[in-house]
Amino acid sequence: MTQQNSKWINKLYFGDNLDILRDKIPDNFLDLIYLDPPFQSGKDYNQIFQPGNGEYKGATAQIQAFEDTWKWGPEAQKAYEGLINGTIIKEKPNQKLIDLMKSMRSYLDQTSMMAYLAMMAPRLLELKRVLKNTGSIYLHCDPTASHYLKLLMDSIFGVGNFRNEIIWSYQGTGEPKKAFKRKHDIIFFYTKTDDYFFDTKGAVEKISDFSKSKYTRKDEGGYYKEIRHKDGKIYKQYQKESMRLRDVWDIPIINAMAKERLNYPTQKPEALLERIIKASSSKGDIVLDPFCGCGTTVAVAEKLERRWIGIDITYVAIDIISKRLSANKKKTHIANFEIDGEPKDVYSAKKLVADDPFQFQIWAISKLGIATPSETKSADRGVDGIINFVDKSKKSEVGKAIIQVKGTENIDPSMVRDLKGTLKSQDADFAILITFKKPTQGMINEATEEGYFEFMGRKIPRIQFLTIEDLFKVPISLQLPYSFIIDPFNKPIIEKELKEMQKDLFNE
Repeated sequence: MTQQNSKWINKLYFGDNLDILRDKIPDNFLDLIYLDPPFQSGKDYNQIFQPGNGEYKGATAQIQAFEDTWKWGPEAQKAYEGLINGTIIKEKPNQKLIDLMKSMRSYLDQTSMMAYLAMMAPRLLELKRVLKNTGSIYLHCDPTASHYLKLLMDSIFGVGNFRNEIIWSYQGTGEPKKAFKRKHDIIFFYTKTDDYFFDTKGAVEKISDFSKSKYTRKDEGGYYKEIRHKDGKIYKQYQKESMRLRDVWDIPIINAMAKERLNYPTQKPEALLERIIKASSSKGDIVLDPFCGCGTTVAVAEKLERRWIGIDITYVAIDIISKRLSANKKKTHIANFEIDGEPKDVYSAKKLVADDPFQFQIWAISKLGIATPSETKSADRGVDGIINFVDKSKKSEVGKAIIQVKGTENIDPSMVRDLKGTLKSQDADFAILITFKKPTQGMINEATEEGYFEFMGRKIPRIQFLTIEDLFKVPISLQLPYSFIIDPFNKPIIEKELKEMQKDLFNE
Protein backbone atom coordinates (compact mmCIF):
# COMPACT_ATOMS: atom_id res chain seq x y z
CA MET A 1 0.00 0.00 0.00
CA THR A 2 1.18 3.52 -0.80
CA GLN A 3 1.09 6.29 1.76
CA GLN A 4 -0.65 9.56 0.92
CA ASN A 5 1.67 12.15 -0.61
CA SER A 6 0.59 15.77 -0.44
CA LYS A 7 2.87 16.65 -3.37
CA TRP A 8 1.35 14.05 -5.69
CA ILE A 9 -0.43 15.38 -8.78
CA ASN A 10 -2.59 13.00 -10.77
CA LYS A 11 -1.56 12.70 -14.42
CA LEU A 12 -3.28 12.43 -17.76
CA TYR A 13 -0.75 11.53 -20.43
CA PHE A 14 -1.53 12.27 -24.07
CA GLY A 15 0.48 9.93 -26.26
CA ASP A 16 1.41 6.34 -27.03
CA ASN A 17 1.28 4.36 -23.79
CA LEU A 18 4.34 2.31 -24.75
CA ASP A 19 6.47 5.45 -25.00
CA ILE A 20 5.07 6.87 -21.77
CA LEU A 21 5.47 3.63 -19.82
CA ARG A 22 9.03 3.25 -21.04
CA ASP A 23 10.16 6.86 -20.60
CA LYS A 24 8.13 8.32 -17.73
CA ILE A 25 7.04 5.63 -15.25
CA PRO A 26 9.67 4.03 -13.01
CA ASP A 27 10.04 0.39 -11.99
CA ASN A 28 7.83 -1.05 -9.24
CA PHE A 29 5.74 2.11 -9.01
CA LEU A 30 2.06 1.16 -9.36
CA ASP A 31 -0.29 -0.61 -7.00
CA LEU A 32 -3.03 -1.49 -9.48
CA ILE A 33 -3.38 -1.57 -13.26
CA TYR A 34 -6.63 -1.91 -15.16
CA LEU A 35 -6.53 -1.93 -18.93
CA ASP A 36 -9.33 -2.13 -21.44
CA PRO A 37 -7.39 -2.10 -24.72
CA PRO A 38 -9.13 -1.99 -28.09
CA PHE A 39 -10.51 -5.46 -28.74
CA GLN A 40 -9.36 -7.19 -31.91
CA SER A 41 -12.94 -7.21 -33.14
CA GLY A 42 -12.56 -5.58 -36.56
CA LYS A 43 -14.94 -2.74 -35.67
CA ASP A 44 -14.61 1.03 -35.94
CA TYR A 45 -15.98 2.82 -32.90
CA ASN A 46 -17.33 6.35 -33.10
CA GLN A 47 -17.39 8.91 -30.35
CA ILE A 48 -20.75 10.61 -30.17
CA PHE A 49 -20.81 14.22 -29.00
CA GLN A 50 -23.89 16.06 -27.82
CA PRO A 51 -24.01 19.70 -28.89
CA GLY A 52 -23.16 22.15 -26.14
CA ASN A 53 -23.52 20.59 -22.72
CA GLY A 54 -26.14 18.10 -23.86
CA GLU A 55 -29.11 20.30 -22.98
CA TYR A 56 -29.57 21.83 -26.41
CA LYS A 57 -31.27 20.36 -29.43
CA GLY A 58 -29.41 19.94 -32.67
CA ALA A 59 -27.48 17.55 -34.83
CA THR A 60 -24.84 15.44 -33.16
CA ALA A 61 -21.35 15.05 -34.52
CA GLN A 62 -19.20 11.97 -34.54
CA ILE A 63 -15.51 11.43 -34.43
CA GLN A 64 -13.61 8.26 -34.92
CA ALA A 65 -12.20 7.68 -31.45
CA PHE A 66 -9.95 4.87 -32.52
CA GLU A 67 -9.82 2.27 -35.22
CA ASP A 68 -10.21 -1.15 -33.68
CA THR A 69 -8.72 -2.79 -36.73
CA TRP A 70 -5.17 -4.03 -36.72
CA LYS A 71 -3.48 -4.94 -39.98
CA TRP A 72 -0.08 -6.45 -40.54
CA GLY A 73 2.30 -3.95 -42.07
CA PRO A 74 5.55 -2.08 -41.40
CA GLU A 75 4.44 -0.89 -37.94
CA ALA A 76 3.40 -4.38 -36.83
CA GLN A 77 6.64 -5.83 -38.21
CA LYS A 78 8.62 -3.17 -36.34
CA ALA A 79 6.78 -3.91 -33.09
CA TYR A 80 7.35 -7.65 -33.49
CA GLU A 81 11.07 -7.27 -34.17
CA GLY A 82 11.46 -4.66 -31.43
CA LEU A 83 9.90 -7.06 -28.96
CA ILE A 84 12.10 -9.98 -29.97
CA ASN A 85 15.35 -8.01 -29.80
CA GLY A 86 14.24 -5.87 -26.84
CA THR A 87 14.91 -2.49 -28.47
CA ILE A 88 11.48 -0.92 -27.88
CA ILE A 89 11.09 -1.78 -24.19
CA LYS A 90 12.90 -1.50 -20.88
CA GLU A 91 11.64 -4.83 -19.55
CA LYS A 92 13.46 -7.45 -21.58
CA PRO A 93 11.31 -10.35 -22.78
CA ASN A 94 11.90 -13.77 -21.29
CA GLN A 95 12.67 -16.71 -23.52
CA LYS A 96 9.21 -18.20 -23.00
CA LEU A 97 7.60 -15.06 -24.42
CA ILE A 98 10.00 -14.95 -27.37
CA ASP A 99 9.32 -18.60 -28.17
CA LEU A 100 5.58 -18.01 -27.82
CA MET A 101 5.61 -15.01 -30.17
CA LYS A 102 7.64 -16.94 -32.74
CA SER A 103 5.16 -19.80 -32.56
CA MET A 104 2.24 -17.44 -32.91
CA ARG A 105 3.89 -15.78 -35.90
CA SER A 106 4.32 -19.20 -37.49
CA TYR A 107 0.71 -20.14 -36.78
CA LEU A 108 -1.07 -16.81 -37.42
CA ASP A 109 1.28 -15.55 -40.14
CA GLN A 110 0.83 -11.88 -41.15
CA THR A 111 -2.76 -11.56 -39.99
CA SER A 112 -4.58 -8.81 -38.14
CA MET A 113 -4.59 -10.97 -35.00
CA MET A 114 -0.80 -11.26 -35.12
CA ALA A 115 -0.55 -7.49 -35.56
CA TYR A 116 -2.77 -7.04 -32.51
CA LEU A 117 -0.63 -9.38 -30.39
CA ALA A 118 2.58 -7.70 -31.58
CA MET A 119 1.10 -4.43 -30.29
CA MET A 120 -0.06 -5.87 -26.95
CA ALA A 121 2.98 -7.96 -25.96
CA PRO A 122 5.51 -5.13 -25.41
CA ARG A 123 2.91 -3.10 -23.52
CA LEU A 124 2.13 -5.97 -21.18
CA LEU A 125 5.86 -6.39 -20.55
CA GLU A 126 6.22 -2.73 -19.61
CA LEU A 127 3.16 -2.95 -17.38
CA LYS A 128 4.80 -5.77 -15.47
CA ARG A 129 7.92 -3.65 -14.98
CA VAL A 130 6.07 -0.67 -13.51
CA LEU A 131 3.83 -2.81 -11.26
CA LYS A 132 4.84 -3.24 -7.63
CA ASN A 133 5.59 -6.70 -6.29
CA THR A 134 2.43 -6.37 -4.22
CA GLY A 135 0.42 -5.10 -7.17
CA SER A 136 -2.33 -6.53 -9.36
CA ILE A 137 -3.30 -6.18 -13.01
CA TYR A 138 -6.73 -6.65 -14.59
CA LEU A 139 -6.83 -7.14 -18.36
CA HIS A 140 -10.27 -6.56 -19.89
CA CYS A 141 -10.95 -8.30 -23.20
CA ASP A 142 -13.59 -10.27 -25.09
CA PRO A 143 -13.66 -13.81 -26.55
CA THR A 144 -12.23 -12.59 -29.88
CA ALA A 145 -8.64 -12.60 -28.59
CA SER A 146 -8.91 -13.67 -24.94
CA HIS A 147 -7.32 -17.10 -25.51
CA TYR A 148 -4.27 -15.51 -27.18
CA LEU A 149 -3.99 -12.81 -24.51
CA LYS A 150 -4.15 -15.45 -21.78
CA LEU A 151 -1.05 -17.09 -23.26
CA LEU A 152 0.73 -13.72 -23.31
CA MET A 153 -0.21 -13.03 -19.69
CA ASP A 154 0.96 -16.51 -18.61
CA SER A 155 4.33 -16.06 -20.29
CA ILE A 156 4.85 -12.53 -18.93
CA PHE A 157 3.40 -12.68 -15.40
CA GLY A 158 3.73 -16.42 -14.87
CA VAL A 159 1.13 -19.17 -14.78
CA GLY A 160 1.34 -19.26 -10.99
CA ASN A 161 0.33 -15.60 -10.73
CA PHE A 162 -2.98 -16.08 -12.51
CA ARG A 163 -5.75 -15.48 -9.96
CA ASN A 164 -9.10 -15.33 -11.72
CA GLU A 165 -10.87 -15.25 -15.04
CA ILE A 166 -13.71 -12.87 -14.23
CA ILE A 167 -16.80 -12.97 -16.40
CA TRP A 168 -18.68 -9.70 -16.71
CA SER A 169 -22.20 -10.70 -17.69
CA TYR A 170 -24.73 -8.20 -18.99
CA GLN A 171 -27.92 -7.95 -21.00
CA GLY A 172 -28.58 -6.19 -24.28
CA THR A 173 -30.53 -6.24 -27.49
CA GLY A 174 -29.56 -7.93 -30.71
CA GLU A 175 -29.67 -11.62 -31.51
CA PRO A 176 -27.46 -13.51 -33.98
CA LYS A 177 -29.26 -15.73 -36.47
CA LYS A 178 -27.27 -18.90 -35.86
CA ALA A 179 -25.53 -18.51 -32.51
CA PHE A 180 -26.19 -17.72 -28.85
CA LYS A 181 -26.26 -14.09 -27.77
CA ARG A 182 -22.79 -12.81 -26.96
CA LYS A 183 -23.30 -10.90 -23.73
CA HIS A 184 -20.16 -11.14 -21.64
CA ASP A 185 -16.63 -9.80 -21.42
CA ILE A 186 -13.60 -11.43 -19.84
CA ILE A 187 -11.27 -9.86 -17.28
CA PHE A 188 -8.01 -11.63 -16.45
CA PHE A 189 -6.77 -10.98 -12.91
CA TYR A 190 -3.02 -11.51 -12.41
CA THR A 191 -0.55 -10.44 -9.77
CA LYS A 192 3.18 -9.85 -10.00
CA THR A 193 4.07 -12.13 -7.07
CA ASP A 194 2.42 -14.30 -4.43
CA ASP A 195 2.74 -11.43 -1.94
CA TYR A 196 -0.04 -9.26 -3.32
CA PHE A 197 -2.57 -6.98 -1.69
CA PHE A 198 -6.19 -8.12 -1.70
CA ASP A 199 -8.89 -6.47 0.43
CA THR A 200 -11.28 -9.22 1.48
CA LYS A 201 -13.70 -6.57 2.77
CA GLY A 202 -13.74 -4.89 -0.60
CA ALA A 203 -14.45 -8.13 -2.48
CA VAL A 204 -17.81 -9.10 -1.03
CA GLU A 205 -21.43 -9.06 -2.06
CA LYS A 206 -24.58 -9.22 0.04
CA ILE A 207 -26.29 -12.56 0.43
CA SER A 208 -29.64 -12.67 -1.29
CA ASP A 209 -32.91 -12.95 0.59
CA PHE A 210 -33.42 -16.34 -1.05
CA SER A 211 -30.15 -17.62 0.39
CA LYS A 212 -31.00 -16.20 3.80
CA SER A 213 -34.33 -18.03 3.77
CA LYS A 214 -32.49 -21.36 3.98
CA TYR A 215 -31.18 -20.53 7.46
CA THR A 216 -34.27 -21.47 9.45
CA ARG A 217 -32.80 -22.42 12.84
CA LYS A 218 -31.55 -20.04 15.48
CA ASP A 219 -29.45 -20.20 18.64
CA GLU A 220 -27.21 -17.84 20.56
CA GLY A 221 -24.88 -17.72 17.54
CA GLY A 222 -27.64 -16.53 15.19
CA TYR A 223 -29.51 -18.12 12.31
CA TYR A 224 -28.03 -21.34 10.92
CA LYS A 225 -28.73 -24.40 8.82
CA GLU A 226 -27.50 -27.94 9.30
CA ILE A 227 -25.21 -29.51 6.72
CA ARG A 228 -23.84 -33.05 6.58
CA HIS A 229 -20.14 -33.42 5.84
CA LYS A 230 -18.43 -36.32 4.11
CA ASP A 231 -17.47 -37.74 7.49
CA GLY A 232 -21.16 -38.24 8.27
CA LYS A 233 -21.29 -35.63 11.00
CA ILE A 234 -23.82 -32.81 11.00
CA TYR A 235 -22.49 -29.29 11.45
CA LYS A 236 -24.07 -25.88 11.92
CA GLN A 237 -23.46 -23.33 9.18
CA TYR A 238 -24.31 -19.83 10.37
CA GLN A 239 -25.78 -17.17 8.14
CA LYS A 240 -23.52 -14.35 6.97
CA GLU A 241 -24.55 -10.92 5.76
CA SER A 242 -22.12 -11.10 2.87
CA MET A 243 -19.90 -13.52 1.01
CA ARG A 244 -16.84 -13.39 -1.22
CA LEU A 245 -17.62 -12.22 -4.72
CA ARG A 246 -17.95 -14.93 -7.34
CA ASP A 247 -15.94 -14.71 -10.55
CA VAL A 248 -19.12 -14.06 -12.53
CA TRP A 249 -20.28 -10.46 -12.16
CA ASP A 250 -23.78 -9.48 -13.20
CA ILE A 251 -23.45 -5.74 -13.75
CA PRO A 252 -25.78 -3.91 -16.18
CA ILE A 253 -24.31 -2.01 -19.08
CA ILE A 254 -24.83 1.75 -19.04
CA ASN A 255 -28.35 2.46 -20.23
CA ALA A 256 -29.29 5.38 -22.45
CA MET A 257 -30.66 7.45 -19.54
CA ALA A 258 -27.88 6.80 -17.01
CA LYS A 259 -26.31 9.92 -15.49
CA GLU A 260 -22.81 8.52 -15.97
CA ARG A 261 -23.37 7.91 -19.68
CA LEU A 262 -20.99 9.91 -21.89
CA ASN A 263 -21.90 8.32 -25.24
CA TYR A 264 -18.36 6.99 -25.51
CA PRO A 265 -18.51 3.73 -27.48
CA THR A 266 -16.47 1.55 -25.11
CA GLN A 267 -17.51 3.19 -21.81
CA LYS A 268 -17.65 0.72 -18.91
CA PRO A 269 -19.93 1.05 -15.86
CA GLU A 270 -18.46 2.68 -12.78
CA ALA A 271 -19.77 -0.25 -10.69
CA LEU A 272 -17.41 -2.58 -12.57
CA LEU A 273 -14.35 -0.47 -11.78
CA GLU A 274 -15.45 0.03 -8.18
CA ARG A 275 -15.25 -3.71 -7.55
CA ILE A 276 -11.77 -3.97 -9.00
CA ILE A 277 -10.36 -0.88 -7.29
CA LYS A 278 -11.86 -1.71 -3.89
CA ALA A 279 -10.57 -5.29 -3.99
CA SER A 280 -7.00 -4.59 -5.13
CA SER A 281 -6.03 -1.20 -3.72
CA SER A 282 -6.26 1.01 -0.66
CA LYS A 283 -6.77 4.73 -0.21
CA GLY A 284 -3.71 6.58 -1.44
CA ASP A 285 -2.56 3.79 -3.76
CA ILE A 286 -1.67 4.58 -7.37
CA VAL A 287 -3.97 3.21 -10.09
CA LEU A 288 -3.03 3.20 -13.78
CA ASP A 289 -5.23 2.88 -16.85
CA PRO A 290 -3.01 2.91 -19.97
CA PHE A 291 -6.01 2.90 -22.37
CA CYS A 292 -8.16 5.27 -20.35
CA GLY A 293 -10.72 6.21 -23.03
CA CYS A 294 -13.45 8.30 -21.44
CA GLY A 295 -11.85 8.06 -17.99
CA THR A 296 -14.09 5.75 -15.95
CA THR A 297 -11.09 4.24 -14.17
CA VAL A 298 -9.61 7.58 -13.13
CA ALA A 299 -13.03 8.98 -12.16
CA VAL A 300 -13.73 5.99 -9.89
CA ALA A 301 -10.19 6.02 -8.51
CA GLU A 302 -10.65 9.69 -7.65
CA LYS A 303 -13.98 9.01 -5.97
CA LEU A 304 -12.45 6.19 -3.91
CA GLU A 305 -9.53 8.43 -2.87
CA ARG A 306 -6.85 6.67 -4.87
CA ARG A 307 -4.14 8.43 -6.80
CA TRP A 308 -4.13 7.78 -10.51
CA ILE A 309 -2.46 7.96 -13.90
CA GLY A 310 -4.35 7.80 -17.18
CA ILE A 311 -2.90 7.45 -20.69
CA ASP A 312 -4.58 7.73 -24.08
CA ILE A 313 -3.31 8.22 -27.60
CA THR A 314 -6.35 10.23 -28.75
CA TYR A 315 -6.73 13.84 -27.64
CA VAL A 316 -10.50 13.51 -27.76
CA ALA A 317 -10.24 11.05 -24.85
CA ILE A 318 -7.99 13.41 -22.88
CA ASP A 319 -10.45 16.24 -23.48
CA ILE A 320 -13.44 14.14 -22.39
CA ILE A 321 -11.70 13.02 -19.19
CA SER A 322 -10.63 16.56 -18.34
CA LYS A 323 -14.17 17.83 -18.72
CA ARG A 324 -15.57 14.84 -16.83
CA LEU A 325 -13.32 15.45 -13.85
CA SER A 326 -13.95 19.19 -13.92
CA ALA A 327 -17.70 18.61 -13.95
CA ASN A 328 -17.39 16.35 -10.91
CA LYS A 329 -15.65 19.03 -8.86
CA LYS A 330 -19.00 20.29 -7.64
CA LYS A 331 -20.07 16.83 -6.54
CA THR A 332 -17.01 15.45 -4.82
CA HIS A 333 -13.44 16.20 -3.87
CA ILE A 334 -11.20 16.32 -6.91
CA ALA A 335 -7.45 16.33 -6.42
CA ASN A 336 -5.16 18.28 -8.68
CA PHE A 337 -4.38 16.76 -12.05
CA GLU A 338 -2.36 17.88 -15.02
CA ILE A 339 -2.21 16.91 -18.66
CA ASP A 340 1.18 15.86 -19.93
CA GLY A 341 1.79 15.76 -23.68
CA GLU A 342 -0.72 18.35 -24.86
CA PRO A 343 0.68 21.48 -26.47
CA LYS A 344 1.61 24.21 -23.99
CA ASP A 345 2.85 26.73 -26.53
CA VAL A 346 3.10 27.33 -30.27
CA TYR A 347 6.31 25.32 -30.55
CA SER A 348 4.76 22.17 -29.07
CA ALA A 349 1.64 22.71 -31.18
CA LYS A 350 3.84 22.62 -34.29
CA LYS A 351 5.41 19.42 -33.05
CA LEU A 352 1.98 17.85 -32.62
CA VAL A 353 0.86 18.79 -36.12
CA ALA A 354 4.05 17.26 -37.49
CA ASP A 355 3.55 14.05 -35.51
CA ASP A 356 -0.19 13.65 -35.95
CA PRO A 357 -2.19 16.25 -37.91
CA PHE A 358 -5.53 14.70 -36.96
CA GLN A 359 -4.84 14.84 -33.20
CA PHE A 360 -3.60 18.41 -33.66
CA GLN A 361 -6.92 19.27 -35.28
CA ILE A 362 -8.88 17.74 -32.40
CA TRP A 363 -6.74 19.55 -29.83
CA ALA A 364 -7.19 22.94 -31.53
CA ILE A 365 -10.95 22.54 -31.74
CA SER A 366 -11.21 21.33 -28.14
CA LYS A 367 -9.57 24.58 -26.99
CA LEU A 368 -12.74 26.41 -28.01
CA GLY A 369 -14.58 24.74 -25.16
CA ILE A 370 -17.87 23.65 -26.70
CA ALA A 371 -16.81 22.87 -30.26
CA THR A 372 -17.05 19.26 -31.43
CA PRO A 373 -14.66 17.76 -34.00
CA SER A 374 -15.89 16.40 -37.31
CA GLU A 375 -16.49 12.76 -38.06
CA THR A 376 -13.34 11.33 -39.57
CA LYS A 377 -9.65 11.83 -40.16
CA SER A 378 -10.34 12.79 -43.76
CA ALA A 379 -11.83 16.13 -44.76
CA ASP A 380 -15.53 16.39 -43.98
CA ARG A 381 -16.72 18.73 -46.74
CA GLY A 382 -14.37 21.44 -45.49
CA VAL A 383 -15.61 21.21 -41.89
CA ASP A 384 -13.18 20.21 -39.14
CA GLY A 385 -15.46 21.12 -36.25
CA ILE A 386 -18.92 22.43 -35.41
CA ILE A 387 -20.35 24.68 -32.72
CA ASN A 388 -24.07 24.47 -32.02
CA PHE A 389 -25.49 27.31 -29.93
CA VAL A 390 -28.85 28.63 -28.78
CA ASP A 391 -30.30 31.31 -31.04
CA LYS A 392 -33.90 32.11 -30.20
CA SER A 393 -34.28 34.19 -33.33
CA LYS A 394 -34.32 30.98 -35.36
CA LYS A 395 -37.27 28.65 -35.71
CA SER A 396 -35.12 25.73 -34.60
CA GLU A 397 -33.59 27.86 -31.80
CA VAL A 398 -30.19 26.46 -32.82
CA GLY A 399 -27.38 28.37 -34.48
CA LYS A 400 -24.40 26.78 -36.16
CA ALA A 401 -20.77 27.69 -36.63
CA ILE A 402 -18.15 25.75 -38.58
CA ILE A 403 -14.43 25.54 -37.93
CA GLN A 404 -11.46 24.91 -40.17
CA VAL A 405 -8.00 24.19 -38.79
CA LYS A 406 -4.94 24.70 -40.96
CA GLY A 407 -1.66 23.23 -39.73
CA THR A 408 0.38 24.64 -42.59
CA GLU A 409 2.61 27.69 -42.31
CA ASN A 410 1.44 29.02 -45.68
CA ILE A 411 -1.83 30.97 -45.67
CA ASP A 412 -3.51 33.10 -48.33
CA PRO A 413 -6.90 34.62 -49.30
CA SER A 414 -7.91 31.46 -51.20
CA MET A 415 -8.43 29.77 -47.82
CA VAL A 416 -11.01 32.39 -46.90
CA ARG A 417 -12.74 32.09 -50.27
CA ASP A 418 -13.00 28.32 -49.82
CA LEU A 419 -14.31 28.82 -46.30
CA LYS A 420 -16.98 31.24 -47.56
CA GLY A 421 -18.19 28.58 -49.97
CA THR A 422 -18.33 26.00 -47.18
CA LEU A 423 -20.15 28.47 -44.93
CA LYS A 424 -22.86 28.81 -47.56
CA SER A 425 -23.12 25.09 -48.36
CA GLN A 426 -23.38 24.24 -44.68
CA ASP A 427 -25.99 26.95 -44.05
CA ALA A 428 -23.96 28.09 -41.05
CA ASP A 429 -24.10 31.44 -39.26
CA PHE A 430 -20.37 32.04 -39.11
CA ALA A 431 -17.04 30.30 -39.55
CA ILE A 432 -13.74 30.29 -37.68
CA LEU A 433 -10.41 29.74 -39.42
CA ILE A 434 -7.60 28.62 -37.12
CA THR A 435 -4.04 29.08 -38.39
CA PHE A 436 -0.52 29.41 -37.05
CA LYS A 437 0.11 32.79 -38.67
CA LYS A 438 -2.00 35.92 -38.40
CA PRO A 439 -4.30 36.53 -41.37
CA THR A 440 -2.90 38.60 -44.20
CA GLN A 441 -4.57 41.84 -45.24
CA GLY A 442 -5.94 40.06 -48.29
CA MET A 443 -7.57 37.44 -46.02
CA ILE A 444 -9.06 40.15 -43.82
CA ASN A 445 -10.45 41.91 -46.89
CA GLU A 446 -12.09 38.67 -48.06
CA ALA A 447 -13.58 38.12 -44.60
CA THR A 448 -14.87 41.69 -44.36
CA GLU A 449 -16.82 41.28 -47.60
CA GLU A 450 -18.82 38.47 -45.98
CA GLY A 451 -20.19 40.92 -43.39
CA TYR A 452 -21.85 40.24 -40.07
CA PHE A 453 -24.84 38.42 -38.65
CA GLU A 454 -27.05 39.67 -35.84
CA PHE A 455 -26.88 37.80 -32.55
CA MET A 456 -28.41 39.07 -29.29
CA GLY A 457 -28.26 42.65 -30.52
CA ARG A 458 -24.64 42.39 -31.57
CA LYS A 459 -22.98 42.18 -34.95
CA ILE A 460 -20.83 39.06 -35.16
CA PRO A 461 -18.39 38.67 -38.08
CA ARG A 462 -19.38 35.90 -40.46
CA ILE A 463 -15.73 34.98 -40.99
CA GLN A 464 -13.46 34.99 -37.94
CA PHE A 465 -9.80 34.27 -37.43
CA LEU A 466 -7.87 32.69 -34.59
CA THR A 467 -4.20 31.90 -34.40
CA ILE A 468 -2.77 28.98 -32.46
CA GLU A 469 -1.21 31.58 -30.17
CA ASP A 470 -4.71 32.96 -29.50
CA LEU A 471 -5.81 29.54 -28.27
CA PHE A 472 -3.41 29.91 -25.36
CA LYS A 473 -4.64 33.44 -24.56
CA VAL A 474 -8.40 33.54 -25.08
CA PRO A 475 -10.25 33.04 -21.80
CA ILE A 476 -12.24 29.85 -22.35
CA SER A 477 -14.68 28.58 -19.75
CA LEU A 478 -16.46 25.27 -20.11
CA GLN A 479 -19.41 26.88 -18.35
CA LEU A 480 -19.74 29.70 -20.88
CA PRO A 481 -21.15 28.42 -24.16
CA TYR A 482 -20.41 31.75 -25.89
CA SER A 483 -16.79 32.12 -24.92
CA PHE A 484 -15.83 31.37 -28.53
CA ILE A 485 -17.31 34.58 -29.95
CA ILE A 486 -14.34 36.66 -31.04
CA ASP A 487 -14.17 39.71 -33.29
CA PRO A 488 -10.91 39.37 -35.29
CA PHE A 489 -11.14 42.96 -36.54
CA ASN A 490 -11.17 44.48 -33.07
CA LYS A 491 -10.52 42.47 -29.91
CA PRO A 492 -11.85 39.37 -28.21
CA ILE A 493 -15.08 39.89 -26.33
CA ILE A 494 -13.86 40.01 -22.78
CA GLU A 495 -15.05 37.63 -20.08
CA LYS A 496 -17.18 40.29 -18.39
CA GLU A 497 -19.15 40.83 -21.60
CA LEU A 498 -19.54 37.09 -22.03
CA LYS A 499 -21.07 36.80 -18.59
CA GLU A 500 -23.47 39.59 -19.40
CA MET A 501 -24.47 37.78 -22.58
CA GLN A 502 -25.09 34.64 -20.57
CA LYS A 503 -27.11 36.57 -18.02
CA ASP A 504 -29.22 38.22 -20.70
CA LEU A 505 -29.93 34.92 -22.43
CA PHE A 506 -30.98 32.89 -19.43
CA ASN A 507 -33.03 35.70 -17.88
CA GLU A 508 -35.30 35.71 -20.92
